[in-house]
Amino acid sequence: MKELLLYIAQSLVDDPEAVTVTEREGDGETVFELCVAPGDMGKVIGRHGKIAKEIRTLMRSVAARQGKRISVDIMD
Repeated sequence: MKELLLYIAQSLVDDPEAVTVTEREGDGETVFELCVAPGDMGKVIGRHGKIAKEIRTLMRSVAARQGKRISVDIMD
């Protein structure tokens, strides 16, 4: 799961080396914290948050197939 999120984020940004994903457990679900370079924040969030919403939707559907609950937080 972490590798999938890392791959998606690195594919979207100009500085893929600056992308980090931190995984933590909380309240019965796994929380992934995605950090990117400040200049790439708009590329990950997208216009009106559309890209961020689709990343979260994709990750939740993959997790549901594995019987897990996750959420994705984009950190600034």
